[in-house]
Amino acid sequence: MTSKSTNASAERIKEKKKLFLAREQRIVDATLKLLLEQSIDRVSVSKIAARAGIGKGTVYKHFLTKSDILFRLVFDYEKHITQSLARGIEQAERGDSGAAAKAYFNARLESPERDRLMQNLETRLIESGQLTEEIEELHKLRRSNEDDLSELMTKLIDRGVLENVPPHFHYLACLALAQGAVELCFNKSWNYRTDNTQLMEFITNIGITMGNRGQYRNQNSQDPES
Repeated sequence: MTSKSTNASAERIKEKKKLFLAREQRIVDATLKLLLEQSIDRVSVSKIAARAGIGKGTVYKHFLTKSDILFRLVFDYEKHITQSLARGIEQAERGDSGAAAKAYFNARLESPERDRLMQNLETRLIESGQLTEEIEELHKLRRSNEDDLSELMTKLIDRGVLENVPPHFHYLACLALAQGAVELCFNKSWNYRTDNTQLMEFITNIGITMGNRGQYRNQNSQDPES
């Protein structure tokens, strides 16, 4: 085979892979749209195929089961949060101390509907007992984020930016506030409001500074500055 033929063959393989991945993403995107419109149980592989504009059999060329598609959604969402956090941590290392918290809140609160859906999907997958290895990969990614955040929080505590409490207090407080904000959007007593976008921005701004030095008074603290 000539070099020219080899290059042409490689290009064809590359193009086929590109088309395969693009079709796979169409399946994932179609599933997300359906799940935001309907309950999990009502979204079937047949409906996913129809929304993606492909045959049901084609879906199974990419995913063995519906659960595999659901996990892909959850894992992609966790990677989205991870990437946002990584950028925020990098900015925080350069001096913008609230950047990591802001990145986390923005990633989760930009679409409370999607965030709540991903939580429900993860719970469903864990309770099913399926995809245990995949779920463990998800948790490994989350623990890696925790390690990075713990390292950053320790540095900010040492610099006197954040309260001198265990580092995980800071990022778990962010998690709790973000979780509460998402649930608020679906609380039947309050979800009639139309200013959710502005509310999420307000909560984000609170979250960015809520652990700053000088806000917490622990009577049992040995910190001379408290």
